[in-house]
Amino acid sequence: MRVCLMLLSIMLGSLLWLSSAQAGEWDFSGKSSLQTRYFPYDPATPAHQKMRPTFSGTLEPELLYEFDDGDNRLSFTPFVRLDGNDKKRTHFDIRELSWLHLGNNWDLSIGINKVFWGVTESVHLVDIINQTDGVEDITGEDKLGQPMINLNVERIWGTISLFALPGFRPRTFHSHFARLNGPLLIDTGTPVYASRQGNRHVDWAARISMTFGDMDIALSHFQGTSREPRLLASLRGLRTILTPYYDQIGQTGLESQLTTANTLWKFEGITRAGQGKRFYATVTGFEHTLYGVFGSVADIGLLMEYLYDNRDARFAPPSLADHDVFAGIRLAMNDTQDSTLLLGGSWDHHNRTGFVNLEAERRMTDHLKLSLNGRFFVHVANTDPLHAIRNDDFVELTLNWFF
Repeated sequence: MRVCLMLLSIMLGSLLWLSSAQAGEWDFSGKSSLQTRYFPYDPATPAHQKMRPTFSGTLEPELLYEFDDGDNRLSFTPFVRLDGNDKKRTHFDIRELSWLHLGNNWDLSIGINKVFWGVTESVHLVDIINQTDGVEDITGEDKLGQPMINLNVERIWGTISLFALPGFRPRTFHSHFARLNGPLLIDTGTPVYASRQGNRHVDWAARISMTFGDMDIALSHFQGTSREPRLLASLRGLRTILTPYYDQIGQTGLESQLTTANTLWKFEGITRAGQGKRFYATVTGFEHTLYGVFGSVADIGLLMEYLYDNRDARFAPPSLADHDVFAGIRLAMNDTQDSTLLLGGSWDHHNRTGFVNLEAERRMTDHLKLSLNGRFFVHVANTDPLHAIRNDDFVELTLNWFF
């Protein structure tokens, strides 16, 4: 957090100086939202709040300043959520606060930023730069801003990306009595780190991405503090407490996507050391698109993926996708309202646990968009990591205002 505050003061000072010393262009945009969630079932843990409807709101402005004909760019994107039921879901984060310089076949970014790696739909095994913002959603798609120095060098055969990552961000968790939290208290105030430097350990990563005809391939390596914590149980008095423990790991990842006429063939795989015996995880599948279905302008995408993970849960964080099959359908109406629908589900063919995900959105005006999300648990086995929140199905309605 000290690193984040230091970068914040440096970047804000730079913004003020450049606004008076350089001729450039300012741009201000962003979005805000009002959100309600409805939990149809009582919680599996009686002490948790029933919280049938919950309400929250967000604000995420984006401030951009470009100068030197666009070769230099300063950006600032804060994020704040206010939640009426879960005090830990009420939080503030800096998603982006960075300086970007565009050179000749290279670029350099310094500050807080978000970086995404991956090609598959159900999980993103290789996406390891940013920490998951666990209170936003259970899908793991929302990320915290990460302090970094990022250099990208373009060559004829591809792009080399190098990262220095100071200032580790611990994962966020829901309040103890809130929905989508297990029965045990998670002590987020005193996380434990394998590194003697704690959250001040400087991680690093490198990635090479290449294109060969219709094939896109990327090879990456990460060395540093794991973004996935293990939750270690201990007794405090008569109470069992879970403490997040962050290992030092080395993870090598491979991602590839082959584009054919109507089909995208996708693969992600990792091997990781540092959490017990070295383990491997893969997800492979395809997305086949049917264009102009039934003589309309709408497109339908058919998705299928297989997920495998052989980690030992005694020494590594448990995986929700170790022997799973994912199938889904994506509908793009291609209308003026940009209406879309994604419905997918994954099933563990060992313990028969299922998870269904629904995402739909439609633009109402030039500035308003309505989205509907649903997360549903199906026949959750006693041995599955989702068992503690098996009754926490919810439907979420969000009204977004873009400005």
